[in-house]
Amino acid sequence: MGTNTEIRQSERFETAFNRIHKALMKTVKHAKTDKFTDLVYKGKNHAFIRYYEKDLFQFAKLRNALVHEKIDQDYYIAEPHLDIIEKIERMAEEFEKPESALSVSTKPVDYFHEEDRLADVLAVIKKHSHTRFPIYNKNGEYAWLLTSAEIVKYLAEHFDDEKMNLNKVKVKELFNERLNHNIVFVSQDCGIFEVEDIFEEYQSKNKKIEGVIITKTGSQKETPNGILTSWDLLEVEISE
Repeated sequence: MGTNTEIRQSERFETAFNRIHKALMKTVKHAKTDKFTDLVYKGKNHAFIRYYEKDLFQFAKLRNALVHEKIDQDYYIAEPHLDIIEKIERMAEEFEKPESALSVSTKPVDYFHEEDRLADVLAVIKKHSHTRFPIYNKNGEYAWLLTSAEIVKYLAEHFDDEKMNLNKVKVKELFNERLNHNIVFVSQDCGIFEVEDIFEEYQSKNKKIEGVIITKTGSQKETPNGILTSWDLLEVEISE
């Protein structure tokens, strides 16, 4: 019969696999079944799951082989390599404690008030190349989103206006009531999986979401600590 080391290694693999399976069931929304491979396939909208997709499917095959070759409750014929066990255990820890949305967001966030000068916004664009700016009203509440595209359009429309003084143009003059940028607020405790679900939900409804603004508690009355766009999610780097 196998040694205690072999039993421990096989059991370690199955335990880590079950931890990942449990995390997938918690993370992947609207899945038709709780089958491991179905959850991986359904959850590919999450960058983290997509990144580990091949490993997860390989682990599922290995797990099935181990279970089918199991002689009794405590004895396996097959033994996973130690490198595989250590890798799946690292992954289990990452799946159980995914990165926070704030940790991968753009920060600090450049935001302005409606009474601020357009010149100040342009100075920030020149320095940081940011393209989205949350705008707050006089009561300190989020009011609307100003984008670099709208700034360019405004400047183009007033290009021939010799009397225009950028130092006197207020941010509020660029507000366009016909535009309605979809913005969602979340708390700084929100996980990256939750934010990806928000983008997925809007996409399923054929709606575009300009960004997710992160504040301390998720209130629109709080200043932003971070902002996430769909591009940010595509650029999320996952380290092993």
